[in-house]
Amino acid sequence: MKEKIWLSSPHMGEKEMGYVQEAFATNWIAPLGPNVNGLEQDLEKFLGNDVHVAALSSGTAAIHLALVILGVKAGDEVICQSMTFSASANPIAYQGASPVFIDSEESTWNMSPEYLEAAIQDRIKNGKKPKAIIVVHLYGMPARMSEIMAIANRYGIPVVEDAAEALGSTYKGQAVGTFGTIGILSFNGNKIITTSGGGALISANAEYVKQARFLATQARDHAPHYQHSHIGYNYRMSNVCAGIGRGQMEVLSSRVAQRRYNYDFYKKAFADVKGIQFPPDPGKEFYSNHWLSTILVDSDEYSMIDIQEALHADNIDCRPLWKPMHLQPIFENDLYYGSGVSERLFEKGLCLPSGSNLTEKELNRVVNRIREVVNIKKSFKNVANNPISCVTFLLISTLSMIL
Repeated sequence: MKEKIWLSSPHMGEKEMGYVQEAFATNWIAPLGPNVNGLEQDLEKFLGNDVHVAALSSGTAAIHLALVILGVKAGDEVICQSMTFSASANPIAYQGASPVFIDSEESTWNMSPEYLEAAIQDRIKNGKKPKAIIVVHLYGMPARMSEIMAIANRYGIPVVEDAAEALGSTYKGQAVGTFGTIGILSFNGNKIITTSGGGALISANAEYVKQARFLATQARDHAPHYQHSHIGYNYRMSNVCAGIGRGQMEVLSSRVAQRRYNYDFYKKAFADVKGIQFPPDPGKEFYSNHWLSTILVDSDEYSMIDIQEALHADNIDCRPLWKPMHLQPIFENDLYYGSGVSERLFEKGLCLPSGSNLTEKELNRVVNRIREVVNIKKSFKNVANNPISCVTFLLISTLSMIL
């Protein structure tokens, strides 16, 4: 068995262990501590735009707290991008609210402003003005935030900006995650930088971040004893995990550069392959970290499944694009506004190995395996369409097996 090539594995630098060892040496093992404070400050500096940051246990926790802070309750409706990971939508259900899913648009694969406004107007018409909008920067590509924020502001609906996959991406020069009322990040093991497990809540509203920290530490009131006036959560990041994150922040720029290099490598390698397409370039104002490099397979000779199976057979990790939330069994009865763009992307899309620790040799192995399966499938089709060639092909194959 060949050595495994992972889709997006953790990539450690040289400084993480120093922060972790300091946590051990000073006995700051429990949640909170100087590394947590330091990571929050590092993120605030990197993101700019006068935001405040609360370091949490996961990106999912950040979305959940965002909805709590924005007052989402049972019976409410929350608009959510359909093409995303389930963690974007699940916190809506945690609150007893209902998701209203919005289709993607072609240029960024993110929330369609057109269907967003149509959904808002329709829900208001039906007496159910949405309490929040969750927009996602899919695979690191920024959404059309100018249009989305204009629509949200027009109807007075707060935006939760899911930048879990997009740390290091910018839109019109501004860091994604800083446009919405509240933004979120993820530092899961497969993200562009990791804290093992972790996330963050971002907001220019200092009170929202203060409230997030309070709720994330079991909502303990200021009192000489344990007193609680609100339901709280165990969502704060540990000082040890934050130490890993501080070391990772020091190499973030190089991690973004490597991910973007991977994407350019694949794009050049398949430039002459008919049937393999890359996401469209929506314009210079969109700067993607290319967390994952993705392709669309649109050919009569081979399919996305053919490539996926060939890569897996060669011990190369890959996966389809996110299955849209409105197609998921758990959400199939919820509202959806769109025209099937996300369904078509899911049917044809594949994520290729994209880790910042990939070597040139590994990238070439991925490319060569895909080109092999493309050429084989083309050969089979040519043979099948030519009866004489078909007989010759079968005879040669039979002789090869005998010999």
